[in-house]
Amino acid sequence: MSKTPPEDLSRPEPVSLRQAWPFWLKLGCIGFGGPAGQIAIMHQELVERRRWISERRFLHALNYCMLLPGPEAQQLATYIGWLLHRTRGGVLAGALFVLPSLLILIALSWIYIAFGDVPAVAGVFYGIKPAVTAIVLHAAHRIGSRALKNSWLWAIAGVAFVAIFAFNVPFPLIVLGAALIGYFGGRWAPQRFSNGGHRGSEKSFGPALIDDDTPPPEHARFSLPRLLRLVLIGALLWSLPMALLTALFGWNGTFTQMGWFFTKAALLTFGGAYAVLPYVYQGAVGHYGWLTPTQMIDGLALGETTPGPLIMVVAFVGFVGAYMQPTFGPEHAFAAGALAATLVTWFTFLPSFLFILAGGPLVESTHNELKFTAPLTAITAAVVGVILNLACFFAYHVFWPNGFTGQPDVFSIVLALMAALALFYFKRGVIEVLIVCALVGLGFYLLR
Repeated sequence: MSKTPPEDLSRPEPVSLRQAWPFWLKLGCIGFGGPAGQIAIMHQELVERRRWISERRFLHALNYCMLLPGPEAQQLATYIGWLLHRTRGGVLAGALFVLPSLLILIALSWIYIAFGDVPAVAGVFYGIKPAVTAIVLHAAHRIGSRALKNSWLWAIAGVAFVAIFAFNVPFPLIVLGAALIGYFGGRWAPQRFSNGGHRGSEKSFGPALIDDDTPPPEHARFSLPRLLRLVLIGALLWSLPMALLTALFGWNGTFTQMGWFFTKAALLTFGGAYAVLPYVYQGAVGHYGWLTPTQMIDGLALGETTPGPLIMVVAFVGFVGAYMQPTFGPEHAFAAGALAATLVTWFTFLPSFLFILAGGPLVESTHNELKFTAPLTAITAAVVGVILNLACFFAYHVFWPNGFTGQPDVFSIVLALMAALALFYFKRGVIEVLIVCALVGLGFYLLR
């Protein structure tokens, strides 16, 4: 954190949308490190260096984004862009946060499908898979250490793990069950479900364009007609593409089902991308068969190595699913994959924009810090168990590629342990671990 600046530091000059959009594009291109890294970059740039928004208002907005399903870093960018430059600013900030990642993933997905059997590419992914297993386990630990503050929440996490691991209970039912437990538990034992939030600090970085005492601009004040108009526009932006896809490909067509499936996934991403990945696996791998378990692991690795929100792994799922079942014929498989990746990105992120643009005025009506609800606390606890199940799923397919009846892959087990040691003990970054494991895997694959 920067030191407190002199009191006579002048307030920054107003920023136009034309001046702001290069920053949002830059953020979309350098937003590595998951939501924590992306939020840290925004804090450093927007609060400390540029002073477009005060720290208290920044954290106030972040608290709201943490309450929502969806990628909180992308929603925070949308919120600040909307607060600065109305709806156009919010849409532009949120879109540029995602667009570079979408284009990069379309290219990487095509390389993966077209050249995945080339020894060099196969060797890289051979090393990446064990690293991904360690990364998911590390994510469960990281979220769990923050979320599981008492025995009640530990019990919820344990029940969620058993439900999805042993009984294959659908993820939406786990979320619903946890929410109900949190709702009633918050009434009967509120002290057990009053779990945290992002607390504002007393640090100051000087006057900001949107300061602690800056009144909400006119567009950020609640208006029922404006809210109804936004809901109508949102409904049209969802229903018109779905109607067109249904008319062209039928309700059971690949593109239509992807739109429907990822709309549901977008509403279940409480707790971040790792929380919804088991649901994506259940649907994309288990139910629809759009891709294999191995491809799912590889897709998560690609998502980790690209900027933008990790939930952008859905673009890989869409691309591979449509490429392998080319609706437009084998000669246009890339076009089908690129279209599917774009469609699933649209349906995944549309709710995030609507949540911010519709709920923002309600949030701006008070500058008091929002509290996490008891249902959200219980859902976050359940998410820890679900992510742990995902780590077990990845470990099984990486360590025993031919099932428990076959020989274990000793190299993958050792490499995963090394990756876990780097993450847990030496506190190395995800990108660094992935790169090293990829190089080790490549060398072993070529020399064996």
